[in-house]
Amino acid sequence: MQKGLKRLARYWYLRLIRIQATPHNIALGLAVGVFAGLLPIVPFQIAVAFTLALIVRGNKIAAALGTWIINPFNFVPFYIMCYCIGKTVVPFAIQPFDFARLEVSNIFALGWDLFAAMMVGGLVVAVPGMIITYIVAYKGITLYRKRKTAQTSSRVCRR
Repeated sequence: MQKGLKRLARYWYLRLIRIQATPHNIALGLAVGVFAGLLPIVPFQIAVAFTLALIVRGNKIAAALGTWIINPFNFVPFYIMCYCIGKTVVPFAIQPFDFARLEVSNIFALGWDLFAAMMVGGLVVAVPGMIITYIVAYKGITLYRKRKTAQTSSRVCRR
């Protein structure tokens, strides 16, 4: 299983690196994708990332890939973290939420308070995540392309 995940991660990494766009556009698209992916808006993450990529002129494919930072394996702990962070940041009182009793009635009882806390917590995590993603992606893509160009030019010189 681990080997399959490693292959899948490498495949998407190579796909991202090989997109025909500037490193800035790819990194910007990936960053807005991560930003949208870190917000607690599960069914709308790709749509929000795509829209943000259109607005900032980032790469749309990279934006869609960036939303997969939150996936079925880690979204529950991430949403719990968003709630805990948001609860400490929001200026209004929020009823405590018992995560041991994840029942629909408990979630709906908190309603907008729960969503507001999770959204604020998501923003607190998403903004730095977006900035870090842009920097790492831009440097990584630039470095990859420089190496690729150097390899290609050294092969041409040998002939």
